[in-house]
Amino acid sequence: MAVNYDKLWCILNERGMMKTELIKEAKISTNAMAKLGRNEDVRVGVLEKICLSLDCKFDDILDIVPESKVNK
Repeated sequence: MAVNYDKLWCILNERGMMKTELIKEAKISTNAMAKLGRNEDVRVGVLEKICLSLDCKFDDILDIVPESKVNK
């Protein structure tokens, strides 16, 4: 299984929020943001901070994608 954070980028776009603003507001590292940008795994704590900052749930910011769809 792989993770896709396209929903997170949509939320930021809808709110007119830059990634740097989210980094500051959620108090996450630039390294964590870079991993999100590459659809890599991040700690649940990072996702929790993002959700608290954006007042949303995990499924509002990410999708779990089966490997069969990732490789196509």
